[in-house]
Amino acid sequence: MFIVDIHEAKTHLSRLIEQAAKGESFMIAKAGRPLVKVMALDAPAAGQQKRLGFLAGQISVPDDFDAMGSAEIAEIFFLARGLGVRADAACNGDYISADVVLDRLEVMLAEARAGSKGS
Repeated sequence: MFIVDIHEAKTHLSRLIEQAAKGESFMIAKAGRPLVKVMALDAPAAGQQKRLGFLAGQISVPDDFDAMGSAEIAEIFFLARGLGVRADAACNGDYISADVVLDRLEVMLAEARAGSKGS
C-alpha cells in the first residue's frame, strides 16, 4: 500500500482508481497525515448480483400461511393452563418452559395410573 498526497490524488485520480480496482489499494494524505484508504470493492459482477424476486413464479405460499400451526400452538397453551401450570412458575422469559409442562404431565399420568388401579 502506498500513500498519495491529496494534490497528487486530484491530479491522477483516474489512474489511481484503476490501480485500486486491480487490487492495489492506497491512502490519501493531507500534509503527510493519512486521511482515507482507497481500495477495490468486492462487488459481484452485474450478472451475479442478488436480486429480489428471483424465485417469482417458482414457489407458492399457502393462503393460510399465517394460521399454520395455530391449532397446535393453542393446544399447547390450553394444555399448560389445564395442567395448572402457573405463569410465574412456568415462564422463562416470554415462553413456557417445556420442562415444567413435562414434569406436570408426568405427575398427572402417575396420578391417573394410581387412580385407575384403585378402581
